Amino acid sequence: MRTQVAIIGAGPAGLLLSQMLGLEGIESVLIERQSPEYVRSRIRAGILEASTVELLKQVGVGERLAAESMEHRGIYLQWPGERHHLDFVKLAGRSVSVYGQTEVTKDLMLARERAGQQTYYEATDVELHDVGGDSPYVTFVDASGQPQRLDADAIAGCDGFHGPSRKAMPEAEQRTWEKEYPFAWLGVLADVAPSTDELIYAWHPDGFAMHSMRSSHVSRFYLQVRPDEDINAWSDDRIWAALTTRLGAGQHGWKLETGVVTEKSVLPMRSFVTTPMRHGRLFLAGDAAHIVPPTGAKGLNLAVADVALLARALTTWLRDGSEKLAETYSDTALRRVWRCTHFSWWMTTMLHRHGDDFDAQLQLSQLQRTIASEAASTELAENYAGLPIGY
Repeated sequence: MRTQVAIIGAGPAGLLLSQMLGLEGIESVLIERQSPEYVRSRIRAGILEASTVELLKQVGVGERLAAESMEHRGIYLQWPGERHHLDFVKLAGRSVSVYGQTEVTKDLMLARERAGQQTYYEATDVELHDVGGDSPYVTFVDASGQPQRLDADAIAGCDGFHGPSRKAMPEAEQRTWEKEYPFAWLGVLADVAPSTDELIYAWHPDGFAMHSMRSSHVSRFYLQVRPDEDINAWSDDRIWAALTTRLGAGQHGWKLETGVVTEKSVLPMRSFVTTPMRHGRLFLAGDAAHIVPPTGAKGLNLAVADVALLARALTTWLRDGSEKLAETYSDTALRRVWRCTHFSWWMTTMLHRHGDDFDAQLQLSQLQRTIASEAASTELAENYAGLPIGY
């Protein structure tokens, strides 16, 4: 079996890459270890930058996004006794949109099915071979138990941190940077209408809290907890009590609406970057190359930016015969990766309670500066709403 591009991983990055390549006449085969049902049900990020929204529309998967997403002008920053709105449109000329990653995935999967290109779900024993040579190939066992070999001109590793693609990069040529944060998020999904028109990021002595949403009738909340937190210790009543306290319910007449909790999970917080993002004919994109804490809403958007660069690089190489963009892909992508990694770290360390009371006062000082200074507000708005793809 042969194709032009073998794509490992059928998450949003791999699916979007296949869509963009297909529009340029580049054939691809997707290999995914999970089932289609599992891929469709994975709950992840829900904030899309303006450039992400525009790209999804340009490649033909933006119809439902345009109809169902919620455009937000900005966010609220809060600490005890104070809540301030940052207007991204006024500050940076761009908004963000609330549209769950699960919905993006569904749209991309449908587009893939309509394009009629091959996808292998529930693949096991996936291995990459000869990625540094001129004839790379992938071996795997398909869902029926049959061994398969896929030869390709290039391989795109969009299979996340634990996938085989990153591990196929030569260890001697790799360099990694990693930071583990001393806290995690307790993520909560609830069948209740949002109590706010835009996201609330709240610093509190008890720990960070966030009020987000997935739709007009489903809300998403996060609470700062320990990395080893026992989720069974968090009853619904305890969750609502902590959210009520940390989000400042009762202040200035604001009320937190409560409802049925449908999902809760503990999300570890980490930053991770591996370089380079290319070796020979293997290219990494998304979580296979970098992970950021979710505070800055960069994870999915950063993967989309990678894919936008990679699709262009592979197209000009495989269709037009020019390898220039492929050769510069890693360096170009990493400029944005490190910018977004810094912004995610900055938002995370500013808003999460850690260290001693001295550190807490520094955090409050930074929050006050961010609100009081138009330059500081603009810096946050420009990074949160999204830098140009290719930055």
